[in-house]
Amino acid sequence: MLHALFNMPYLTSASAIRSQIAELTQSSTLWIDTEVADYKSKNPRLSLIQVLDDPTDMSGDRIYILDVLESPDIVADFIAQIMLNPTIEKVFHNASYDLKFLGNKKAKNVTCTLEMAKQIPYYILPLPNYQLKTLASKLCKFLYVDKQEQTSDWGQRPLTEEQIEYAYLDCIYLAQVHSRLIELNQNINPDPKTEDLMELAKKYQEVEQNWKIVKSEYEHLQERIKKAMQSQNLSETLDFKLSSYERTTVKVALTELAKLIQTKGIELDLPITLTQKIQKDLGENLEQLSIELEKTQAWRLTTKTEEVSDKDE
Repeated sequence: MLHALFNMPYLTSASAIRSQIAELTQSSTLWIDTEVADYKSKNPRLSLIQVLDDPTDMSGDRIYILDVLESPDIVADFIAQIMLNPTIEKVFHNASYDLKFLGNKKAKNVTCTLEMAKQIPYYILPLPNYQLKTLASKLCKFLYVDKQEQTSDWGQRPLTEEQIEYAYLDCIYLAQVHSRLIELNQNINPDPKTEDLMELAKKYQEVEQNWKIVKSEYEHLQERIKKAMQSQNLSETLDFKLSSYERTTVKVALTELAKLIQTKGIELDLPITLTQKIQKDLGENLEQLSIELEKTQAWRLTTKTEEVSDKDE
């Protein structure tokens, strides 16, 4: 079994854990995971804090499991010395969950691999979800990622060997996923000053042409499916669900609304965006209004063929 490979620095005594926390404060980056007892209840309890301080470690020698069940003072020390320390980068997967137990919004210098993965374009990372299990198997080629112990009883003591093994492996998965995401991000987002615009243009035009074809087919298929389901009186199939809704738009003449506001003394001081047509209709009367100008700069990318097409039209 895999657990035979690990030296398993599984720390249960308060003095050993505090000593390890002090040592971890010297690290620049830590990869952290937690296990929570009664996580589905109204009173979840932090059971373990797993910390890796060397991302190249695949043996588990540099992973420290801190048993903090019913030890709020030790958790407080970890938060104060590690989580609130801005010089240490803390890497989590789905950090928002772990931070509920480890300092919440007070935590400093936190990196979330879940958020990192979501920033990678889908065509680069076409995954069904961004769970750590999925990223570890698809992105890092781990052949078998077992998450069965995730829902086990983390409030029991002693923990089983399988639970401890699971706790170690999650840190290894996390560090490897983090490394691959950094690498991916660097590859797809090179320095804009060194980009080969000719090569980019060639790739852009290829994708644009394919996208137009796929988009056209996608929209056409959608319409065919909707019409087929309607004509066959089907609201659901094995693959689709068809639903309808009514949208009600309330419209009123501006003069009537202004008169009502004035007569009823209603306070409705909302800014109204004046379209080019309204500005033209107001003409010189626009000068009588206390207008506020809001300028924004946007960039639009067009191909030369699009410009020629626009002129032809």
